[in-house]
Amino acid sequence: MNWTLEVVIVPVSDVDRAKAFYADQLGFAVDHDTVVGDDARIVQLTPPGSGCSIVIGKGAVPEMPPGSLKGLQLVVPDLHKARAQLVERGVEVSEIQVLGENPRPMPDPLDNVGFVFFTDPDGNAWAVQQISDRV
Repeated sequence: MNWTLEVVIVPVSDVDRAKAFYADQLGFAVDHDTVVGDDARIVQLTPPGSGCSIVIGKGAVPEMPPGSLKGLQLVVPDLHKARAQLVERGVEVSEIQVLGENPRPMPDPLDNVGFVFFTDPDGNAWAVQQISDRV
């Protein structure tokens, strides 16, 4: 039996601002934006190529302090291109950092150990890791 992670709740203070950040700046697809009632709204967004989405909203999602989610991680095949896209879209992103050493030679020296970091407008923290070839 497969157990797949498909949705992660990201706590935000302003749904419209967060939706704009994730859709317009990060390029996540807006799967749906549903108003459930006067005080409930759910917005689901999916990173390009991902099988896992994020959900932001109010009222119909668990209460968590905005900005309290740390350690979400995206994986890309080319960290230089990914960082350039983020910078082009106005995301404040770290320089490329190498964390650790590969135990064996890799197709690209950044594979597994190359990262950049950014936060959303509420302070939820994201990492982007390079893995160009899954062997």
